[in-house]
This record gives sequence, structure tokens and C-alpha cells, in this order.
Amino acid sequence: MTAYVLDSSALIRYIDDEPGAERVEELLSACAAGKAELCISAMQWGEVAGNLRKRLGKVQEERILSSVLPSESEIIPLTGDRAVLAAGIKVDRNLSYADSIALELAMSFKDHVLVTADFGFKAVEDLARVEFLPAK
Repeated sequence: MTAYVLDSSALIRYIDDEPGAERVEELLSACAAGKAELCISAMQWGEVAGNLRKRLGKVQEERILSSVLPSESEIIPLTGDRAVLAAGIKVDRNLSYADSIALELAMSFKDHVLVTADFGFKAVEDLARVEFLPAK
């Protein structure tokens, strides 16, 4: 079964009903139906939370976060080992630290696909399978 790692940009596209939202919805539905695995790093989840709070306020942030991911999905904690591996990616590949966390997660498991709307990941496609959502 294929597992998908959501980048914060992919989840925000879904929440905002922007290009690629329908693909993220397919993945969320597949996860809920047991047909795909879905995860997001705790750091990326935090980025989504901060984005929502800044734009919509605390009440809307809490409402959206409580309902956006199916219970079958997983928020992966940032361990010390994972943080160090991501730091290496950041330095070696000139990627932001948050993006490095998402990439490291996708690299750490066989058959994981990173789903993103961030075309900055083009520079690191050699490290993991990346699915890009359509440009705005």
C-alpha cells in the first residue's frame, strides 16, 4: 500500500480549496477507507496551524484542525534522530528546515510519496518520490 506524506502546502491547498485540493481530498478519502496510508510531520502540522491562526483566528484554527485529517492518518513526531537527519538535508541540499523535515519523512520509509504544492522540492526529487500539486 502506498503511503503519502503531506507537506503543509498540500494541506493548506486542500483547506483553501485551491488547485490540487481535489487530489488531497482523494488521498484523505483513500486513507479513511483503508486504501492508502497518510501522514504529516508534527512540524508541518504546526505550520498548518500557524497559517490558519494567522489568517482565520484561534477558533477557526481549532475547528479546522479537529476535522481535516481522518482518524486513520498519523501525525509523526519529530524525534532527535529525525531532526538531525533533516538538518543534514537542510545543509547539504539548501532546503528550508521545515521542508527538510517533510522530505526526511518521505525518505525514511519505502513507498512513501511526498505530496506538495511547493516547487522548491524540484531540486531534491532525486532523494524521494514527490508528487506536485498543480501550480496556482
